[in-house]
Amino acid sequence: MDLEKGITENGVGFNETTWNILGQTYFPKAVCDTTFAFETNSNPGDFVPVHIHPTQDEFILVQEGELDLKLDGVWSKAKAGDIVRMPRGVPHGYFNKSDKPCRALFWVSPMGKLKDLFEALHDLSDVEEVVKISAAHEVDFLPPEANE
Repeated sequence: MDLEKGITENGVGFNETTWNILGQTYFPKAVCDTTFAFETNSNPGDFVPVHIHPTQDEFILVQEGELDLKLDGVWSKAKAGDIVRMPRGVPHGYFNKSDKPCRALFWVSPMGKLKDLFEALHDLSDVEEVVKISAAHEVDFLPPEANE
C-alpha cells in the first residue's frame, strides 16, 4: 500500500475513520506499508500498558498536555512539542497521570499489522481479549508489574 498524498484534517481520521480502544479515541492520519500514523486523545488516567513492538520503531509527538512514559524500565515525562523515540524491541508504555487531556501524534515504521490490530480492537472492552489479539498482531504486553 502506497502513501496517498493529501491532508488529513485536525480532529478527524484518514477516510473519516476513528477507533475506540479501551476508552481512548484513535484517529488514523497516514496509512501505508512503510508508515502508520495516528492521533490519540488521552484523558487524565488513560494509559497504554508497557508493551513491545518486535518489528516496528515507534515515535510520539506530544501536541498538547503531557505524558508519563515508561521507556526501557525508566520513567520520564514528555511535554507538548517533545518527540519520544521507541526503537523496536524496547519495552514502553504511556500514561496520562496529569489532570489535563493530552493529544499526541504517534507513528510506527513499518506499518506491519498495527492498522489491522486497531480495527480488531475497536469497541472491545475485555482486556484479556485485547492482549490476546495484540500478541497475534506483533504487539506483546508485559505483565502488570512492568507498569509500576
